[in-house]
Amino acid sequence: MKVCISSTGKDLESEVDPQFGRCGYFVIVDLDTGSVTSLKNPGPEASGGSGIRAAEAIVNSKADILLTGSVGPNSFSILSEVGVEVRVGVKGTVADALKQYEAGDLCIIDSPNSSAHNGMKNS
Repeated sequence: MKVCISSTGKDLESEVDPQFGRCGYFVIVDLDTGSVTSLKNPGPEASGGSGIRAAEAIVNSKADILLTGSVGPNSFSILSEVGVEVRVGVKGTVADALKQYEAGDLCIIDSPNSSAHNGMKNS
């Protein structure tokens, strides 16, 4: 089973980034093998549709579970359509988020917990 965590960096000691679509990286941990890989999020570089691009990257990574802070409606639709379980409430480092997941401390969501364009900054 692969768990994906939205992150500011590439490893287990990186801080969790609560913004799914605009986080810098995704750290993917295979719970069966213990392997850790990272994936640069294509979302922040997009002028629009960052959440959609991020969700597509997660789907392509074959992750089963996403640990993050917030997910908008477009991202959530893509993730739920392919069966990626989304859990929110993560904080601390990526390693902390994994411990929170394993302890059952993170909430599973069945609908988006952020509005569309929530991560965009007003100029």
